[in-house]
Amino acid sequence: MQKLISELKRLYLPVRTLSPELLAQHMLGQITLSINLTTDDGLTRAMVIAFPKMGDREETQHWNLLCAVANALQTQLGFPAPAVSISGADGYGLWLSLDTPVPATQAQEFLKLLQKAYFPEMELRADAVSAPVELPPCLHQSSGKWAAFIHPGMGAAFADESGLEIAPPFAGQAAFLEGLHSISEPQFLHALNTLQQSHGAAPIISVLDFKCTLTQDGLLLRDATLEDIVIFLHSKNIEPTFRHLIRK
Repeated sequence: MQKLISELKRLYLPVRTLSPELLAQHMLGQITLSINLTTDDGLTRAMVIAFPKMGDREETQHWNLLCAVANALQTQLGFPAPAVSISGADGYGLWLSLDTPVPATQAQEFLKLLQKAYFPEMELRADAVSAPVELPPCLHQSSGKWAAFIHPGMGAAFADESGLEIAPPFAGQAAFLEGLHSISEPQFLHALNTLQQSHGAAPIISVLDFKCTLTQDGLLLRDATLEDIVIFLHSKNIEPTFRHLIRK
């Protein structure tokens, strides 16, 4: 558990957000906390983009859209790979970590520009940055399922059921985060400037035209075989026990 807590603090949590005891209870499913990633002085170093199911559209469209956005963030804006989570309820999350905290208002402007450029068909909450979040891993109280970080190749398996039946192993959760890097201040400012300059232009990508593929430089992928996922987990010295790895 301590390794996972260290990774969450390294990437997303403000200093002194929660006591280790409360965070441990949250991760064990004893309580479920809504955690504020914005500090009292209005700064944040984490942004979460939610991709819920999109009404009566194709059941995998919210996953395909996440893939398209995640790849575009890396190929077009030069960001490191983000983390991917399942909500425990009805969708996915894309987690962006900033190396240097920025004003929440600036982060909200950034997300709004991202939406305009990359996912205009999906709504973005006006308080997307400042609203408290349920930090994975945690138990979603309404559904009774677990929110968790996942390997990107697992995502399509959760298009119709975005949660785990059992708590994910802490070692596995830490493994999905330990290789990730925060967005540097120059990278963020360059991307913000790029998006501001293109404000008002047509969307940069369309999910219908974008194909997610597995590459050697860390890009997300739409699908992975069971063998791909098991090999990845074994490379981290983790024995796969997730329900979705053995579901028939």
